[in-house]
Amino acid sequence: MTPHNSAEKGEIAKVVLAPGDPLRARLVAERYLSDAQQVTSVRNVLGYTGLYEGKRVSVMATGMGGPSIGIYSHELFTEYDVQAIIRIGTCGGLSNAVEVGDLVMAMTASTDSLWAHQYNLKGTLSPACDSSLLLSSLAIAKKMHISAHAGMVFSSDLFSSYNALGADSWKAWAKLGALAQDMETYALYATAAYQGKRALSLLTMTDSCVTGEGFGDEMRTTGLLPMIEVALKLALEV
Repeated sequence: MTPHNSAEKGEIAKVVLAPGDPLRARLVAERYLSDAQQVTSVRNVLGYTGLYEGKRVSVMATGMGGPSIGIYSHELFTEYDVQAIIRIGTCGGLSNAVEVGDLVMAMTASTDSLWAHQYNLKGTLSPACDSSLLLSSLAIAKKMHISAHAGMVFSSDLFSSYNALGADSWKAWAKLGALAQDMETYALYATAAYQGKRALSLLTMTDSCVTGEGFGDEMRTTGLLPMIEVALKLALEV
């Protein structure tokens, strides 16, 4: 056990789906996993392990922001021998090409965070996803007829317009090709790279910075199901 995870060794599968929201973790366990057992609930950050089409899979929440997912992914990789983490999160759209409800597969992540200063690098780290997970997820989405995009995401310490930079601060990142903004992908990818593990961030675009369109309340649950189903199919291949 760790300070943030009460699961015993062996209770967490080698592949973990990682939503930010603990209730989304519970949704995945109850809706998709058979024989699901809750294995941790420290700070109400819920984690479950069960079977999906006969394969052992875990789903565990990570909270919001880079430091939070950094803690949970570090412990999963180092203390529970997890080999791959598939983030199932939400994002704000920064491109006209990405419509509300589309999936964004993060090839790489840029950031305004100082997360990578811990590695004492002499340059700027641009961590990338695991390429085989990316290629498989794109193939799965295509087979399921789910609209998906692959490219750079911008992982920010600041949530959308909740900052003093102004409502249009996202446009500079969009100009350089960022498809979407979240808060967690950079820390996840950097942690996976440092630990020699695999990671992919699957994001549902729920709110467009470009058009102002977004999900209604009900769609903030049901609209995430295609992403979850892609992630579960991907977990079968890990």
